[in-house]
Amino acid sequence: MFTHLGKDRRKEEERIRSEDRLPPGQSLTLKFPVLHYGPVPPFNPSTWDLRVWGEVEEEKRWTWEEFNKLPRTKVTMDLHCVTRWSMFDSVWEGVSMRTLVDGGLIKLKPSAAFVMQHAEYGFTVNIPLDVALQDNFLLATHYNGEPITPDHGYPLRGVVGAIPGREDLKTPYLWKGAKWLRGLEFMSRDRLGFWEKAGYSNSADVWKEERYA
Repeated sequence: MFTHLGKDRRKEEERIRSEDRLPPGQSLTLKFPVLHYGPVPPFNPSTWDLRVWGEVEEEKRWTWEEFNKLPRTKVTMDLHCVTRWSMFDSVWEGVSMRTLVDGGLIKLKPSAAFVMQHAEYGFTVNIPLDVALQDNFLLATHYNGEPITPDHGYPLRGVVGAIPGREDLKTPYLWKGAKWLRGLEFMSRDRLGFWEKAGYSNSADVWKEERYA
């Protein structure tokens, strides 16, 4: 049984590689590994909110009920973790940052150039605004048709990946989307997040294998 599954994985990896979808140094996984720093936080829908502040015309704060009424998007993406696993054709559903900005639900000041994702327990992840506004960055609530599990970031996580055939999109490693997301701070200048301060690459381009600073 194990050998059979191993052969299937290898064949699938070769297929993905032949389509130029496997970045350097990565290997296909048929599972969704759980990797994070710290414990899984509790979730109380009556007290949870998502705050938006910084280089915006007005601050926002959505309750869980309000957030779930925002326009929703589905995206199929390949995910690439800095720990060298890659998962392909995963379907994510949630709220697109670009939709929020284009629709005027978040009104950015001209000075906005970076976004800091603030998560539970003070965890932070920074990304350029142009990446946050791409089609491959999502404020996600669902994975493959089901709510995200607590260990993968429930109720809300940033998720970033590669969209097959969209070579125009920058694709950073998966850690550039924060689990258990609680805030979006728009910034005029870049600040390093948790893992970036610990020595990980700030740009984190999967195709250039930018793992560490």
